Amino acid sequence: MDLASLVGIIMCFGLCIYGIINEKGMSALEAFLNAPSAYITFGGSLFAVMMMQGSIPKFLNNLKSISLIFKPVKSNEEETIRTIIELSNVARKDGLLALEEAANTIEDEFLKKGVMLIVDGTDPELVRSILETELNCIEGRHKEVVHFWENLASMGPAWGMIGTLIGLINMLKDMGDDVGSVGPNMAVALITTLYGSLLANWIATPTATKLGANNDVEIRIKEVMVEGLLSIQAGENPRVIEEKLKSFLSPAKRQEMSPENEGGEKIG
Repeated sequence: MDLASLVGIIMCFGLCIYGIINEKGMSALEAFLNAPSAYITFGGSLFAVMMMQGSIPKFLNNLKSISLIFKPVKSNEEETIRTIIELSNVARKDGLLALEEAANTIEDEFLKKGVMLIVDGTDPELVRSILETELNCIEGRHKEVVHFWENLASMGPAWGMIGTLIGLINMLKDMGDDVGSVGPNMAVALITTLYGSLLANWIATPTATKLGANNDVEIRIKEVMVEGLLSIQAGENPRVIEEKLKSFLSPAKRQEMSPENEGGEKIG
């Protein structure tokens, strides 16, 4: 469970509720609940985004992707680099064919696929082409989901404003000489704007940003894998491979890894 997402979404909701009930108590919540406003804002936003999708199942799958923000990214660059160094040591001592046995213990399908391409003697340029093509497809699928939430974030305030305009039109049409009704009716009209802002800034935008960040982490890890595998295939020294792959890390993470990487052979 990704606690940052869980705590963030709960605290945002909690702070809004606190701001509403701070002075007048729980009874103040009633003024912020309006079914027609919710139908216009949430329904309009979701159905507008549905129109942008290729099909209803695709829309539903993208909508369910919100659950991914609560799942922590499993892999990390440091562990991936350590795995690559271990594979490079195996290849240097026993040859590339020995990697086939080592591949059986690899859980990551992308890395395992790359190792098997090397074992099969595939041309290095073809290995790069195959892995980068798969990488581009993975990133494309992830960005499609991110764009779904970005579109929903833009639709929320827009449909909130549509709801407010509908409320204002109805209010002005029925107002007549009863000036005292302007305040309460205006409050109801503005609820849709609030709902739209909540949809965009509480749910959709944070979800899009989090999924985009998770995509960046996954793609960076797979780029480490591609570079490491090609270096192993080229027969480079494990220590050289280690230093090359460390360039993907921040200075702090490089420092953390230094004492633990003793598996590689020294240059020369």
